[in-house]
Amino acid sequence: MQNVVAEISLKRIVQNADLIRERTEKPLIAVVKDDGYGHGAAEVAHALFGRADTFAVSSVEEGAALRTAGIAEDILVLTPVLSEEEALRAFAYGLIVTASSLASLRILLRARERFGGEPRVHLAVNTGMNRYGFRPERVGTACKILTANGIEAEGVYSHYYAPESRAALNAQRRIFARAADEVREYFPDCMRHIAATGGALAGGELFDAVRVGIALYGYLPAGFEEIGLKPAMRVYATVAQAGTFLGGGAGYGAAREQYGKLHTLRLGYGDGFFRAGGLGIGKLCMDACVREGDARFGRRKLVFKDAREYARRMDTNEYEVLTGIGKRAVRIYV
Repeated sequence: MQNVVAEISLKRIVQNADLIRERTEKPLIAVVKDDGYGHGAAEVAHALFGRADTFAVSSVEEGAALRTAGIAEDILVLTPVLSEEEALRAFAYGLIVTASSLASLRILLRARERFGGEPRVHLAVNTGMNRYGFRPERVGTACKILTANGIEAEGVYSHYYAPESRAALNAQRRIFARAADEVREYFPDCMRHIAATGGALAGGELFDAVRVGIALYGYLPAGFEEIGLKPAMRVYATVAQAGTFLGGGAGYGAAREQYGKLHTLRLGYGDGFFRAGGLGIGKLCMDACVREGDARFGRRKLVFKDAREYARRMDTNEYEVLTGIGKRAVRIYV
């Protein structure tokens, strides 16, 4: 096969989810945004049937795709809708949308007035990450607007910016608790969630649910010790050329030495790997990787099984590695 092959273990994803659920004893919001961190959102969601109470995605488009794939559980869209048309689509597919500012809330109200439909809403609160969310002092205003328009907030959430720091985590937790209490004055059954993977493992108050992403796929954020998670993705590439070193190059650029046998894998930076290398004897080409040693033409070779180790060599994180590689690979589920 010319394409890179990503072998995905759904069994490991399920085991990772069970481990998180056992440790937290909280309902699981499974984060499957960016196509399940490159593992396949629909396949992961189906595998987690009966384990995840809710799924979280990045966009309305991702949420609609899950619905089309037969996912009936609640789906939370983490990015606020940016147009009335997106809001309409969210209403039509029964998605839970995020209201993170008065501007995003107004879009929902205009869409309802223009198209009909009832918004399902979680309020996002900025507790220090400064990405999305109402400032805590504006949460009451948002609740009053929802109440005046007959809309119930089904949830309120935030995101820790440094869950590995006890001081930062506690400060954000206090801000969130106060904001969530205010929301519950208007909506007593509102679900509260702030802990992603790091927050879920940091301990302390976890509120009503944990919102876990990277741990499902076998990894932890920086600053946390391993807890027995198992990586779910392995990547294989096919030998497309084998022969003897000639001249002075190794892919694009000069060879560091005079090599003997070389082989080329059909793998490159076009497949989401990093051009800087780490997999062969020089920089990657767009669709090829030159490696030292003999190999059989057409043989499939394991090239990647540990996103953490590869991320450290490339000075990035597991999130970027997994989402990049998973986009172009042909996925096989085992």
